[in-house]
Amino acid sequence: MTTAANKPETRGICRTCMVSCGVFMEIRDGRVVRLVGDKDDPASHGYTCSKGRDVAEHLYGPNRLLRPLRRTASGDFEPIASQTAISEIAECLRAIVDEHGPASVALYAGTYALAPPGGMLSGSFMNALGSPMTFSCGSIDQPGKLLARALHGRWHGGSPAFGEAETWLFIGTNPAVSGLGGIPTINPNWHLHRAVKRGIKMIVIDPRRTETAKKALIHLQPVPGEDAAILAGMVRIVLEEGLYDKRFVEENTQNLEVLRRYVEPFTPELVAKRADIPAAQLIEAVRVFASAATGGASAGTGSNMSPRGTLAEYLLACLVTLCGFRSRAGDPIPNPGVLVPQGPRRAQPLAPTAAWGFPPKLRIRGLSNTACGLPTAALADEILLEGEGQIRALICLGGNPLTAWPDQIKTRAALEALDLLVVLDPKLNQTARYADYVIPPKLTPEIPALTYDFEELESHAPGWGYPLPYAAYREALVEPPEGSELLEDWEFFYRLGRELGLELQLYVGILRTPGDPPSRLVALDMQNAPTTDELFDILTEGSRVPLAEVRKHHAGRVYEDPDSVVLPRDPNCEAYLELGNEAMMEQLDAAARRGDFEGDAEFPFRLISRRQPNTLNSLGRDQPKLVRERPHHPAYMHPADMEALGVEPGALVAITSRRATVHAVVQASEDLRRGLVSMSHGYGIDLDRLEAGADPGEPQAYSMGNHTGALASGEFDYEEPHTGIPRMSSIPVRVSIGPGRRAQSG
Repeated sequence: MTTAANKPETRGICRTCMVSCGVFMEIRDGRVVRLVGDKDDPASHGYTCSKGRDVAEHLYGPNRLLRPLRRTASGDFEPIASQTAISEIAECLRAIVDEHGPASVALYAGTYALAPPGGMLSGSFMNALGSPMTFSCGSIDQPGKLLARALHGRWHGGSPAFGEAETWLFIGTNPAVSGLGGIPTINPNWHLHRAVKRGIKMIVIDPRRTETAKKALIHLQPVPGEDAAILAGMVRIVLEEGLYDKRFVEENTQNLEVLRRYVEPFTPELVAKRADIPAAQLIEAVRVFASAATGGASAGTGSNMSPRGTLAEYLLACLVTLCGFRSRAGDPIPNPGVLVPQGPRRAQPLAPTAAWGFPPKLRIRGLSNTACGLPTAALADEILLEGEGQIRALICLGGNPLTAWPDQIKTRAALEALDLLVVLDPKLNQTARYADYVIPPKLTPEIPALTYDFEELESHAPGWGYPLPYAAYREALVEPPEGSELLEDWEFFYRLGRELGLELQLYVGILRTPGDPPSRLVALDMQNAPTTDELFDILTEGSRVPLAEVRKHHAGRVYEDPDSVVLPRDPNCEAYLELGNEAMMEQLDAAARRGDFEGDAEFPFRLISRRQPNTLNSLGRDQPKLVRERPHHPAYMHPADMEALGVEPGALVAITSRRATVHAVVQASEDLRRGLVSMSHGYGIDLDRLEAGADPGEPQAYSMGNHTGALASGEFDYEEPHTGIPRMSSIPVRVSIGPGRRAQSG
């Protein structure tokens, strides 16, 4: 492997997250000691975040695992050679499959499983094993996006870019911090500043005055959990006042009158009462939004984790379609693709498709495979429910279920019940502590880096991916730490498959646009392992710009295609966008018939989710520089609520739902409306220490924070019949001073 031993300004790609900012890495004696932004990078413009800048701690900190671990009979861990670990794991899997069948083995792919080629090989392994039980974080984060897109249909030509839009609606998302949700993800504040300067009219609907809301023309600050009602009210105003693009709607949609009938109950007065927002401000927001020539809208984690998240996403898609905020024939395509193969785009609909009901069908609550994948919220139940079809082995790639899945109590019980748990992670995270084997991977810049996965995100939602045809590649820059025994993620699955005698196959040049030629399968040589670069070649076959060209440049580049424009509608196209999907209209009718919210005497507060700028889900909680300002996991409340409770800033409070109690240090925030508790999700907590009687105020007990998903459970507030997720935001809670009660039974 070629490395840069002592080059103080070595260009590289930061892959602490998948955004892939262009950076310079200072390398001394074969180790990365510093990371700074590359101001000449045309996508990131010199931006770096605190997570990326702390790369030395990430690579060489004391908590990074350098050798695989195996759990001993005493419950401790011991180092083990990687091949020995793989052989033993294969032996366990073979016994489980022989007795219970391939479907008894499941894969959970977390956020860090998205980077190729790890995700490629993990899927190939599961296919070769014959198990359909692959779950991912996408079905608990923002699953409503993909379901709504299936039910509504898609616009083949794409959407106007944020950089040229006259207006944008953000609901339950704060892209200035999260980096996802309308504003281009890479260096979002760079784009936000320029948009505000040119006069974009932003509308933000969020119970918190977020960093994004502070830049908005209009900020509606509703009670949480009413996003679907608000959007139904917005659609009603657009239709009643004739603010929609009549020609576009007539040519490209169906069932307008069905939608009109079902939104009729959501008058501005009803929405104002239910969401506790001024009716006049709601009407003003709709008029500003619908009167623009170009625009877009984005919902985020707050909406998707609240009640009726899929319905909110569906209504948002209908609202954008009614306003005609879709690219037309002749419009330039902001990113025609570089490494992600794409076909031509046309100004026409792609018809709705089924959103759920695919095999395999789960045993829990009648759930099935969906457009966003298998419902991860049911995975703990599928592990715990005995009998035929029980999941007995789990491989966890790039995720941390104990801090991500809803219902931490049930999740821990499920992890303990498994016959085999294998975790691929560079740290002994909360989930890994329950594993039988922990396989630590190599990290960037110890491996080649490619921007493919982030470019591919553009197909998921507006603002995701790159806003321009950008791509970058960088070979490995340093060797792993001396004395380590590390594998790339993909190597683990390849070698495990070989140990089991499986034949792994990969899709070549995955094509994302319907109507394009189908991908073909390539069988891997199971005797002679491929290189990472050879796998990259397979992944990008058929790309607009050959990967060989991208490899020539150490810096990220823009690969323009001046001829890339949206083509006219195919004369034979008969597809329509669906405005009145039956399942969504049934949910909307149920929402209309629900009585006004009257509060909950036992649980008077609502806990809402948020993100922190210096950490990513559970990543970085153990890095001192990243948690220097917040060594604990704060619970933000309005000062007036704190005064009413007699709580001072910095006090330890117990936050209790119908399912459990978590603990946090409270902090005041006037950006919240009253009656809320705002906490980041994705944290962990030392349950063993607390249950052993430790003082919850002890730093070791809560310094990693409190998992807000512990407060959620499918036993309560279950309103998503297809994604399976319970209410993970807008959770009814009460707040008390001190430790409070221990976790409640379900």
